Amino acid sequence: MSIGPTAITALNPENALQATSHSLVPVATAPPKTSRHELPSERNSITHKFTLAGNEVFLTVGMYPNGAPGEISIVMAKEGSTAAGLLTSFAHAVSISLQHGAPLKLLCEQFRYMRYEPSGWTDNPDIQNAASVTDYVFHWLQRRFLPETISKEPDHHAGLSPANPAADSPTLVSDGPLCKFCGSITQRAGSCYYCRNCGSTTGCG
Repeated sequence: MSIGPTAITALNPENALQATSHSLVPVATAPPKTSRHELPSERNSITHKFTLAGNEVFLTVGMYPNGAPGEISIVMAKEGSTAAGLLTSFAHAVSISLQHGAPLKLLCEQFRYMRYEPSGWTDNPDIQNAASVTDYVFHWLQRRFLPETISKEPDHHAGLSPANPAADSPTLVSDGPLCKFCGSITQRAGSCYYCRNCGSTTGCG
């Protein structure tokens, strides 16, 4: 009696194991497609002006009828600069993400504490210091639209001013650099500088 190829495969445990393992391998699939929900032609918006390290910035947020943000626009007073162009492109990408259903909370978690110039003191008493324009924008968006997610952390800048950041606070060192992760003023700890806001250290060794 002749034995066919199918029977041989069935009688060979190694071949059977390979066939079983291949059938159990998950097939890679692309993320599900989402629809873009554009804002209506007429929509409510908020324009917030702030100054960061002497640079004027205008943040405009367009909203859906239910008050949720659906687009943002970031305009720096220094038109034509590289930073202004990058911020315009970045704001457009964020707007498309919001209109495709990206959670604002996730965007805030991803883009807060990003550090680049300009950084430093602001004219907003609620956000006295920012590590970058991006850090300020998403801190403000979080406070405005997701106030319940703001952690109850102590404000180490309360009562301070850009002109005299160490006044009435002997625990803060006036020459301490800004934390590269969160932008807060660091405190000297031996040969290091310690950030009381996020816990990072700098200058050790």
